[in-house]
Amino acid sequence: MCGASERPRFGLRFGVRFSPAARRRQRGVTLVEIVMFVLIVGIAVSAVLGTLALTGGRSADALVQRQALAIAESLLQEIEAQPFTALSPDGTAEAIGPEPGESRSSSTTPFNHVNDYHGYAINGIVALDGGAIAGLESYGASVTVSAQALGNIPASEGLLIRVTVTGPGGTPVSLTGFRARLAP
Repeated sequence: MCGASERPRFGLRFGVRFSPAARRRQRGVTLVEIVMFVLIVGIAVSAVLGTLALTGGRSADALVQRQALAIAESLLQEIEAQPFTALSPDGTAEAIGPEPGESRSSSTTPFNHVNDYHGYAINGIVALDGGAIAGLESYGASVTVSAQALGNIPASEGLLIRVTVTGPGGTPVSLTGFRARLAP
């Protein structure tokens, strides 16, 4: 037994004796260490999730921009493929804007000249035959055609074509083309 004059052989902690071997086994973390760990991990996770949310939102914007650009390119190519002459096929002088009764999707009187597209606007992209294109219902397009000089080409012989497409986010994408008259 241990008397008042005798010293305990092993350390006393909270009334319980621990041998040196037991003290070495007593490893762990304190409450303060656990709280700090949870706090640091929480901050790191919220930063990573915030970055992922921001990146994910912006990647959708890029898709809308690319789709709007593809629509604008397609419409500009369609317009530039039309003839540009001083007289319409029926022999009357061409003026900027469509002739009465002409429309882009008409089977009897379709646009037949570059300048017929002036003022053309559409909400919900459609094919040449007028059929809706799935997935493009929330896009809109507008076209302006105006006489424009370029270099040594006078304004009476050149047309500036501007196609503007607006996607679901409301951000417009504009493409500009130039067409010179090659024949009378």
